[in-house]
Amino acid sequence: LLLEYKVDLAKLYGSGDVPCPECGTNMYPADQTGNTYSIKDIKTRRDRLEELVIQCHRCESLIHLAGFKLLDSLERDA
Repeated sequence: LLLEYKVDLAKLYGSGDVPCPECGTNMYPADQTGNTYSIKDIKTRRDRLEELVIQCHRCESLIHLAGFKLLDSLERDA
C-alpha cells in the first residue's frame, strides 16, 4: 500500500526543500544524486509545469507537488 500526499509549494518556507509528509526526509530540488527521491510523473498544461509526482526513497510515499503557478509569477516579477 503506497501512501500518497499532496503538497502545495506555495505553503512551504525555506530554500525549496520538501519534507516527506510521512517520514520527514528532506528532498532538495537541486539534488541530482537520486538518493532521496525519484520523479514519477510530470504534468504540464500549456507548456507550464502544473504538478510533479515524486517518490520518497525512504518510505516509498508518493508526493504530488502543486503550486508551481506561484513560482511562475515570482519569475516574472524578478
